[in-house]
Amino acid sequence: MSGYARAAHALGASVSGSDRTSTPYLERLRAEGVLDAHIGHASANVPAGSDVELVHSSAVLPKNPERLAARERGLPDRPRADLLAELSSLRRTIAVAGAHGKTTTSSMIVHILRACGLNPSWLVGSSIGSGLENSHWAPGDLGDWLVVEADESDRSMLSLHVDIAVLTNVELDHHATFSSLEELREAFREFLAGAPAAVIWDRPELHQLREGRAIFYDLAEPHTRNGGSTFDWRGHRVSLSVPGVHNALNALGALEASVLAGADERQAIAGLTAFTGAARRFQLLGKTPRGALVYDDYAHHPTEVAATLAAARTLEPERLVAVFQPHLYSRTALLAEEFGAALAQADAIVLLDVYPARERAEDYPGVSGLTLADTTEAYAGESQVLWRASFEQAEVALADLLEAGDLCVVMGAGDVDALARRLVGRDGV
Repeated sequence: MSGYARAAHALGASVSGSDRTSTPYLERLRAEGVLDAHIGHASANVPAGSDVELVHSSAVLPKNPERLAARERGLPDRPRADLLAELSSLRRTIAVAGAHGKTTTSSMIVHILRACGLNPSWLVGSSIGSGLENSHWAPGDLGDWLVVEADESDRSMLSLHVDIAVLTNVELDHHATFSSLEELREAFREFLAGAPAAVIWDRPELHQLREGRAIFYDLAEPHTRNGGSTFDWRGHRVSLSVPGVHNALNALGALEASVLAGADERQAIAGLTAFTGAARRFQLLGKTPRGALVYDDYAHHPTEVAATLAAARTLEPERLVAVFQPHLYSRTALLAEEFGAALAQADAIVLLDVYPARERAEDYPGVSGLTLADTTEAYAGESQVLWRASFEQAEVALADLLEAGDLCVVMGAGDVDALARRLVGRDGV
């Protein structure tokens, strides 16, 4: 939503908004003069006048007082997908879809296009690295391309006007939106059908989702190294500064999409080589007082957790410690076994309670972070598993646990990054 606010402001709109709590994203919008921001939701936050449009995220329910006030006044009350559709209609759009890798792949594309002088606009889920924000709207005719994440969680990807579609993978993640994998596949099939050009991970099950021409990409013998990887592409050697085979795959998709958008191959590789990672994507925050490295990561699905821990292993720590905050009760209940198996790759695991987002604990009796502590324990072997419901309890446990030579990855899509920053004595993002 902060990205949409920045784009709307760049296009001449007067923007106000509200959130439950203050966040670094909100404070930066305030500092830039983009947003008249309110903490807490109230009907009085809706500006006076008849030319007001209210845009809400999928996490804001119809009974929200601002949405109620807008409807009572006859003002448009629109989902974010509507605004995203309008924005994507104004520029040629590269849309990155998939269960995993959207933010990193989108960020890589932005860095490549910038290195090639193509001056893109972008709307991405986090800050994209190198001091760049999560969004930018190039003024006037200075840039032709818009890079966006195509989010399946609320089907907003189907509202986009897409010129180049990128599909990184398909895996059922948002169980409240899609009742089955086949229903999800149909949504991705519709997404791809709307794009003249497509770049897709080379897997048989993904081939079936695209009718017509597409570029299918895959890695041949990637070489992982401490903190990065190398691979060959179109006769060139590509070196990455972000770890893990999954990031090498992300890079390959980003390169193919960027070339379709007009990027020069050698300049594209140079732009990608300089990429050091998006915010909250295996982001090094610092060291604890006793010398343990602390990384923050957005992983919130078993596949993502496994990939993040595998990437962390390439840094060859003496001990790998995973801290995980489950996101959504529904996901926790349905994927508990898969989470347990993925988390057990670490040498020590600290489980926190569930970040509920839009869900309610009373609708999922018996489901909590302790659910994952139990399943992880079953797979853990000699690994240590700790259940600490609150950040305060986890911080105390980690202060005793972490020492020099350890690498601690704090994972989750909720507010667990606040705990990660506390471990190293940092504020902000």
